[in-house]
Amino acid sequence: MTVSLDRRSLLRAALGGAGALALPGLALPRAAAARRPAPRGPKVIVVRFGGGVRRRETIDAEHGYAPYLLHDLAPRGTLFTNVEISSEPGIDTSHGQGTLNLLIGRYAHYTDVRGRTLGDRFEAAHPTLFEYLRQARDVAPHEAILVNGEDRTDEEFYAFSNHTDYGLPWRGSVLSLYRFKCYLLRRQLREGRFEGEVLRRKQLELAKLEALDHRDQNVDGQGGEIEAFWERWRRHYGESGLVNPRGDRLLTELAIRALRELRPRLMMVCYNDPDYVHWGNPAHYTRGIAIMDEGLRRLADTVDADPFYRGDTVFAVVPDCGRDDNRFMTVPFQHHFNSRSSREIFALLFGAGIARGQVVDRRVEQIAVTPTLGHLMGVPTPHCSAPLLGEALV
Repeated sequence: MTVSLDRRSLLRAALGGAGALALPGLALPRAAAARRPAPRGPKVIVVRFGGGVRRRETIDAEHGYAPYLLHDLAPRGTLFTNVEISSEPGIDTSHGQGTLNLLIGRYAHYTDVRGRTLGDRFEAAHPTLFEYLRQARDVAPHEAILVNGEDRTDEEFYAFSNHTDYGLPWRGSVLSLYRFKCYLLRRQLREGRFEGEVLRRKQLELAKLEALDHRDQNVDGQGGEIEAFWERWRRHYGESGLVNPRGDRLLTELAIRALRELRPRLMMVCYNDPDYVHWGNPAHYTRGIAIMDEGLRRLADTVDADPFYRGDTVFAVVPDCGRDDNRFMTVPFQHHFNSRSSREIFALLFGAGIARGQVVDRRVEQIAVTPTLGHLMGVPTPHCSAPLLGEALV
């Protein structure tokens, strides 16, 4: 019996079968072994300017908290000021749903895969941009990366769909503190650092983390390149978790290190700090926007200074959702009531192949970003359901 199976058995015994939904690892389809064309077109960085933000606090010059986005980056590309999320029945405005809108290029109604009433573990029925790219082009798993926040574990698994022609074999890799914790515990257990009751607790801790993945992928690690990435991270920041940045600053650091060390051709950074406004302090929202704005500066500066990316990269900056405008709520800036302002967002595209200095006021759909990025990368996106953002293309 392998160490992984021992951990799963331990978890089932301790949690009463919580791991029962895990599925066996899926083999690569025969097509995976076929030689695929080399990548072409620019690299792509999608920035989920998220945690839900309104236009007023972002692209409104008088009230915004993102001056770098508005005054430095917008002139470099095409700003769509009238982006909306569909108001069709069943289309909700929240973080997971908005992220999947951007990844699959179509709207859908999602329910938790484990049947939890308030659960947010969603799985798309249509391919993600990661799957489109990896199936069409010779792109390794570590070259298609989703960077996720430490308290958004459900979103760890948005880098793949359950579509029969795509799915797990073509998934993207994920960088997050959750993944680092799994790496670190596996490493410590392999090194025999624990004994007795401490060993049992550490095994159970790892089993609980692994059980979060209902598809049972990556139980033995994320592959050589990502494992080496985590080892360099451990050497730099240590094992305590008290030294590395947190919140969206952590995501910026992970993304910049990924650009330098893994050289992804497609990367999505899922910022989320503005959502801390649910604690009740409006400053959590506005400060979160400012932190994302600074993260954008660092990402753009990194790309501009790197010959591998400079002049050959497209950025797409798009919120996952907007915010409600209900002044009678105890906690301001909600987004769970599907109000008009929670569906009103924006999109900024800039970089290789994008028209500069344009502002587009016509109404466009959030899901139009996805096929536009596929078009730029030379990758078919047959399951997307919106037209290209033609004004942005040169």
